[in-house]
Amino acid sequence: MKNEHLRKSAVALSYDQNNEGAPKITAKGSGYIAENILEKAREHEIPVQEDASLVELLGKLNINENIPEDLYQAVAEVFAFIYRADKAAGKKSLRQ
Repeated sequence: MKNEHLRKSAVALSYDQNNEGAPKITAKGSGYIAENILEKAREHEIPVQEDASLVELLGKLNINENIPEDLYQAVAEVFAFIYRADKAAGKKSLRQ
């Protein structure tokens, strides 16, 4: 019997450094959709940060919706994590 409380959720973000807007939600889902999002991240060597509280908050937003200002700090920490992971892997720029 599956426990719904253990159901995996995922949210994908994008940020265009050339466009001065906020990061956006590009995909979100739970269960099989979350697994698919995570698999695509692995396939494209995109670092994944696990933060259930942030996923819960971001999951309330719509796809293509900008991140609200009150979540900037938390999302900035995610992008800093990705930057450090890319740098450690020898990548030259933040993924978009």
